[in-house]
Amino acid sequence: MDEFGTMEDMEELIKEGKKRNIKVLMDLVVNHTSDEHNWFIEARKSKDNPYRDYYVWRDPVNGKEPNDLKSTFSGSAWQFDEVSGQYYLHLFSKKQPDLNWDNEEMRNKVYDMMNFWIDKGIGGFRMDVIELIGKIPDEKIKENGPELHEYIKEMNNKTFGDKNLLTVGEAWCSNPEIAKEYSNPDGSELSMVFQFEHILLDQEPGKEKWDLKPLDLLDLKKALSRWQVELEGTGWNSLFWNNHDVPRIVSRWGNDKEYRIESAKMLATLLHGMKGTPYIYQGEELGMTNIRFDNLNDYKDIETLNMYKERIERSYKHGDIMQSIYTKGRDNARTPIQWDDSENAGFTIGEPWIKVNPNYKEINAKSQINDEKSIFNYYKKLIKIRKSNPVVVYGEYKLILEKNKEIFAYTRTLNNEELLVICNFTVNKTKLVLQEQIEFKHRELLISNYDVDANAQINDIELRPYEARIYKFILN
Repeated sequence: MDEFGTMEDMEELIKEGKKRNIKVLMDLVVNHTSDEHNWFIEARKSKDNPYRDYYVWRDPVNGKEPNDLKSTFSGSAWQFDEVSGQYYLHLFSKKQPDLNWDNEEMRNKVYDMMNFWIDKGIGGFRMDVIELIGKIPDEKIKENGPELHEYIKEMNNKTFGDKNLLTVGEAWCSNPEIAKEYSNPDGSELSMVFQFEHILLDQEPGKEKWDLKPLDLLDLKKALSRWQVELEGTGWNSLFWNNHDVPRIVSRWGNDKEYRIESAKMLATLLHGMKGTPYIYQGEELGMTNIRFDNLNDYKDIETLNMYKERIERSYKHGDIMQSIYTKGRDNARTPIQWDDSENAGFTIGEPWIKVNPNYKEINAKSQINDEKSIFNYYKKLIKIRKSNPVVVYGEYKLILEKNKEIFAYTRTLNNEELLVICNFTVNKTKLVLQEQIEFKHRELLISNYDVDANAQINDIELRPYEARIYKFILN
C-alpha cells in the first residue's frame, strides 16, 4: 500500500515513538484479506491450488448460494466465482474474502506475520472482529464458534504470549462470561476485548442499528455497571465511547450545540473514572462532532451506501434514511482530524479522501492546546488523575442513585480512599441527593467541568446541564 509510505517510514515511527514513551499498536485483520491479496489471487486460480484452502469455498446448492448467511454490509455472505464454479464466503464486503481458520498452514503464516511486526518493536495488536475466526459457515455460526478460544490460545502461545504487549479483541457479540475467557488474568488469551453492549442501546431491540430509539440512561447504567461488577477480579475492561465504526459521542449522547464543551467533558469524566483501560479516539479529545452531508455521494462508507440502496428499494423515505445516516453512519467518525483553522483543517494540502467537517474553524486542536478550559486540556487532567491515583486503577466499582433517570453516579473504593463520580446526563438542572452520607476525614475535588466551590457541601446540590465532578475522600 504505497500511499501509506515505506517500511522505513514505519520503522522511523516506531523508533521516534519509543523515544517519547509512545508505543504503536497494529490493527490486526485476520478474519479476512482483500480480494487483491496474493493468497486470494492464487486461491482463485484452481481448486487444487495450494492457497485454495486458505479461504472458505462451497459448491452451489440448487444453483444458488450454499445457505442464507448474510453479509454485515447487507446481501448474501456468498459470492459466486465464475472461474471455479464455487462460492466464497465474505462476512463483510465481497472484496474481503474470509480466511479459513481450520487450515493450520494458514494460521502459522498469520503467526509469522504477527511475529514480523513484534520483532519490529510494536506495542501490541487491536484485533479486528476476532470473534469471527471461529466461524462454522455450514452451521451458520458466525461469532464465538467452538474452536475460537483454542485458536486465540494458539496465537498467544506462538506470538505475543511471553512478551509485554497489549492485545485487545473487537468482540461485538461478547458478554461478561465470554470476556472472562478472553481477558483471563492467567494471560492465556488477550489483555481485554472491546464489548459493544452499551453501543447498541439506541437502536430498536431486535432491529438494525439504523432503527433509532432514544437512549434510556437506566439502560446505560445497567450495561456499563454489569461489566464493571462482573469482570471484577476475573477479567479486564476496555473503556470507550468512540471508534471508527460508531458516531461521535458528543453528537450521539451529549449535546453538540449549546453544551458541546460541557457534555463532551461530562462523557469523558464518566468513562475515565471507571475500572479498565480507556481508549480515546482521534478528535474525541477535541469534541469533534458528527457530519451532515446533504449529498449522499459525499458519503464513502460501503455499509451506509448499501443500506441506503436497500431501504429505498423497501420504500423507506429518503429523509428518514438520511436521518439514520446522520445519527449512526460510520463516516461520522471518519472525517479528517481537525488540526487548525487553515484549509482542510490542516489535515492535507491535497484532496482529503472525505470532506472535512465544516465546523473545523471553531473546533480544532490549535485553538485548544493553550486554552486551560478546553476539552483537550480536560482530557489531560483526567489522564493525570488516573496516573496518580491507584484507586482509579484498582478501586472497586459501585453504582449509586441506580433509579435516577438524569444522574449517573458511582463510587470507586480502595482501602481508605473513595472516589465519587457524578454526571448529569441531561440538558436540565437537576438535584443531587445522596442516599448515604460519606463519612470522611478529608475531601478533595479532583476535577469538574464547571467552576465549583470545592469546599461547599455536596449533598442536595443543584447540578447544571451536563455537569460532572469527581471527588476524592479519605475515609474515617
